[in-house]
This record gives sequence, structure tokens and C-alpha cells, in this order.
Amino acid sequence: MCRYPSAHSRSFPSIAFPTLRLCGTAVLVLLLANLACPPGWTQSKNQGKKGKAQQPKINLPESVRKDVPVKMDVAPVNASSRGSIASAADRLDSLVEDKLRSKGIAPNPIADDEVFLRRVYLDVAGRIPNLEEATAFLESEDASRREDLIDHLLSSPDYVSNMYNFWAEVLRLVDRPQPNIVADPYLGYVKDSIRENKNYNAWVYEMLTADGKLWENPATGFQLRDDGMPLPYVDNTVRVFLGTQVGCAQCHDHPFDQWTQYQFYQLAAFTAGTRTRMIKGDPGFEKTNPASAMINDAKTKFDKGRVPGAFQRLARANNYTVRETKAKLRLPHDYAYEDAKPKQVIEPEVLWGKIPTSAVNSSPREQFAAWVTSADNPQFSKTITNRLWKRFLGVGLVEPIDDFRDEHPCSNEPLLEYLSQEIKRSDFDLKEFIRMVLYSKTYQRQASDYDVTSGEEYDFPGPTVRRMTAEQVWDSILTLAVVNPWPIQRPTAADMAPIMDVDFSKADFASFKRQSEKFGETYFRSAYNKMLREHSYKGNVLARASELPSPVPADHFLRQFGQGDRETINGSDTDATVPQILAMFNGPITHVMLEAGSSIVDDVLAIPSTRDRIDAIFISVLSRQPNATDRRAAAMEISRSRGDGVGYGNIIWALLNTREFLFIQ
Repeated sequence: MCRYPSAHSRSFPSIAFPTLRLCGTAVLVLLLANLACPPGWTQSKNQGKKGKAQQPKINLPESVRKDVPVKMDVAPVNASSRGSIASAADRLDSLVEDKLRSKGIAPNPIADDEVFLRRVYLDVAGRIPNLEEATAFLESEDASRREDLIDHLLSSPDYVSNMYNFWAEVLRLVDRPQPNIVADPYLGYVKDSIRENKNYNAWVYEMLTADGKLWENPATGFQLRDDGMPLPYVDNTVRVFLGTQVGCAQCHDHPFDQWTQYQFYQLAAFTAGTRTRMIKGDPGFEKTNPASAMINDAKTKFDKGRVPGAFQRLARANNYTVRETKAKLRLPHDYAYEDAKPKQVIEPEVLWGKIPTSAVNSSPREQFAAWVTSADNPQFSKTITNRLWKRFLGVGLVEPIDDFRDEHPCSNEPLLEYLSQEIKRSDFDLKEFIRMVLYSKTYQRQASDYDVTSGEEYDFPGPTVRRMTAEQVWDSILTLAVVNPWPIQRPTAADMAPIMDVDFSKADFASFKRQSEKFGETYFRSAYNKMLREHSYKGNVLARASELPSPVPADHFLRQFGQGDRETINGSDTDATVPQILAMFNGPITHVMLEAGSSIVDDVLAIPSTRDRIDAIFISVLSRQPNATDRRAAAMEISRSRGDGVGYGNIIWALLNTREFLFIQ
């Protein structure tokens, strides 16, 4: 018998909603029995003053009700490599099963198509499937339907959006890391790197060595994320890409690990020459900083010296340009160890291994980047392997995922070694690596209940039951509510460069004023927010989470459901809270799919049969057919509803408030 019970036959964990202790079906019965009618479908049969049926008022913005193809050129999976990927997945499974066998644990059975369908959509597309997608898969009898669906999703815009959300938490992506930095081109660059399926080692190297302005070379945004904090920059970089936490050694020898303060400063010496501001000799910079000079001049020309915010932001944003200069790093003045003296100059040195031969004559920053991303650096491949494994299986092979040390042993060392070799063999092609994991039986088995804080080693008889991330909840609700969840896409460097870039050697007040006005009408925050509101419902912009400002305001649905403030690495959480219950019961975003003109309203009411309508609702919301108990509860609600459509709306609302909706089996 499997040590970890399968979630397929169990009620969902009680942490979903602390006030509800019932399985999904029982919650449905309870909610329908005590339901206050939700908004939306209640208007479908209202009568006007003269007894004529009135058309329901459409409150959803027109942009989300149009069936518009997503404009995004996504790199497809390599069709010719399916056989080799399947073989690699088989080897993965054998290494997992070897460990299970050694402990007398049986792997979980393979999950049925309904469970697999919902799981793979949430894990790859970041949302549940819509009615058409779910029906097509569940009715297919093709032997390769699972592999076909995996390949389709990995080649879709949904994959780009979902993985952007993943990397936004890892890289702490924010629109404004500092008031004068306009980081949107960098965020667009991250999304484009996923869309292009850029090799991970090349992508990281670009970010660690990029020079120039953000819209000229948007990879500079990685360095500007920690602008003015050179030591935390090193700490964050090593933690993200090498799974090693050295931050404590900024101030003293690490109390729980081998790293010394001296070693930390040796590593930090590689990036000590990074500079982020204009310097004398740059275009327009002769005696004074041209950005400051432009603003000071404007104070004499605008009424009462009130320089518009767009004017100031554009000038100051153009003051940022990343470059590497020759510089030496010194130990702090209070350095207290006997191996060196305070303020002593430090020569750069890596923490382990050596600088690749190809980079020994390069600049210090290039040497650092070459060492981090080298195929010979075992921590680079193991760290990304461990991150992605946890993303799709629910638990890392090493936990915490970014703190590799002796106190945190790997649960399956042969498996981690094999996966690391596979990711290197593909030249760090993350899409092919993910494809291998998804093809595996290990991923496609029934899920188990497991709590990483239990201290018990998890041996992967299947993936773990997981609660949806905030972004998955949001994007799934959009799938139910709107036809077009892509009314906007975040701007890229190519979009912004013509408006943002200023050559101070040629600009005068008049030309700069005209350019700042264009900026004020487009990408300046107040104007951009006004554009976003054109696609909103009751203050909520109805677009994929990946396209919204980063982070959203603290009172937004996404933040209520655990999206982090992007100040810490992987700062999100999936803990249940009372505000989440209120948001799901009464919040505007859960009512949006009950509005006239929503996607699920149109889908369900287009079906003539009551039984088929109930089936469509369950497939749309939970990706499964209703069971006998579900049907009885649904039929009872429809029979007592106060008008055509109301009962169906109540069923949808009730299903959204079950644990089954919020959890990934």
C-alpha cells in the first residue's frame, strides 16, 4: 500500500477554506441550500413596463467579449524529439520507482483523463481548460492524446503567460524597482525570453553582463532590480541561479554554513565595477548631468515651476545606463577576522570550481557570468532542475529549493543527477526539460497528500496535491468569464524605445517637452492605468495575470490569494485566509462570469437540454462530469430557481466555492 494516500478518492485538505470541512460535493449541497442569488443571470427573463422581455444589460467591456486570436509567436516544441523525450521520461520513472521499491512503497495509479486534463492545463497553461478544450480531450480516443496535449500547451501563449508568472516570483519582477526606473522593457524581455524559449544558460548570461539603457538592452533590468545594493545583488544572484544562500556572510561568517565574510567579498569583487548612471563623456554630459539640467531648465519655463511628472520621469529614466568599469572592492571598515585587515582590497574569487578557460581574459563581470552559467558548475544545472521539479511535482528534490547544503539532503540523488545531465544535454532547453517531466508516469500518476513541513521525506509516488497559485485562480476565473483574456499585453522594449529614448546631445527643451507629452499619453503610469481601465469590470482589469502591473495593489484579488509583493524571492504563499473566502463568496471577480455576455453564460444557455447544461457547468468549472449526488443537488436548485438561468448561475457560483476548484489534484 502506498505510504501517501491518493487524493483522487479523498476529500480535499481542510486548509482550502478554514471554515469549510466538507468534500467538494457536500459543499455544493450546503451552498445551494443556503444560497443568496448571485448577480448576472437573474435578469435573463425580467419583464419591462409593458410586459416585454428586456435584454440583460451588458456590463463586461467589449474588448473581452470578442474572440480575438492572441498575437504571440511562440517557439513550438521540437516535433522530431518526441521519441527521445519519451525515453528520457522512462528513465526518470525508473529512478523514481527504484527509490520507492527500496522503501517498499508502491507508486500511485495513473490518474484518469479528467484529473490529468485539469492538472496539465493548470501546470502548463496556468488556467483550467474551457468547455470546448475539455470536451475535445475527454472525447478523444487517440492513444497519444496526452502527449499531443502537452506539446500543444507548451507551444501556446498560455505557457508563456504561466511561466512568466513563475519567473516573476523568482526574479522579483516589479514595474518600478525605484521611482525613476521604468522597468517595463525588462519585464517584457523576460516574457519574450520565455516566448522564444531562449536557452537558459544564454538567458542568464545576458542578464548578468548586459550594458546600456533598459529599452536598448532590456536585460539590464536584472542588475537595475537591486540598483544601489551591490551586496544584496550578489546574494540574490547566487541564491536564484546557484541555489546557495550566502547573504549572512555579508556581515559575518555564515553561522550555519561554510561561507565566510571574506569569501563573500571575494565573490562580490567580480561585480564591484558595475555602474548604473550616466557619466561625463556620455552624449550630452559635459559639465553637469543633462537629465538634472533639463529638469532645472524646465522649472524656469513651466508655470510656477511645476514640472509635469512625465517630463521628470522621462529625464531621470534616461539617466540610467548600465556599464562595467574598473574598480576594486574593499573589506568593510569593521571587518573583524584575522585572515585580512579592515578596508583591505579584495581580489575576485569564485566560491567553488574555477572560471571557465574561455572567460579568463574577460572582464570581471563576464568571468562571474561565465562561472555561474557554466555546464561544469554543478549548482547551476541542479538549481534550475530542482526549481522546475518542484513546480510540476509540488516538492523539490532538495528543500528548501534554493538552499543546497549538507543539512538539506537530496531525497533522490541519482534522479537529481540524471535530470541535471538531461538539462545540460539539451543545452539548457527548459521547454524540452519540462516536456520530459510531463511525459513521465511520475507526473501523470494520482496525487498524494503531503506537507513539506512534516519533515518526512517524499519519494514521489506521484505529484502532491497543491493549492492553485493566485495567478492560476485568477486566470481560471477569466477562462470562465471572458472570451478574450488578452485584451492587452505588456509593452516590450521595441514598443517603448521610440518614446523613451533621449539623446541629450541633441535634445532641447522644446523637443524634450514634445517627447515627454507622448510619454505622458502612453507609458507614464497614470495614462497607462487609464488605458487598462478600458478593459475592467468593477475596477478589475480583465486580463491575464502576466499582463497586469507588477505587483498589483495590496487589496487586489491576486494579492489576497497570495501573490507576493515581489520584494523577496518566491515571496508568494498559498495559505488560506478569511479575505479569500469573502472574495470568492462576494467579490466582483467571482461574479463576473455570472454577468450577461460572459463566456460560460453563453456556452451554457446555448445548450437546449437541462442535463447537458449541468454537464457543461461541471466540465467547465471542474473539468469532470457530475456524479449522481452532484446531479441531484443541481437538479433541485434548478427546480426551485426564480427564473430561467438563475439556477445555473447558482450552481456555477457554488462550484467556485468548493475546495475541488481551488486545488490541483
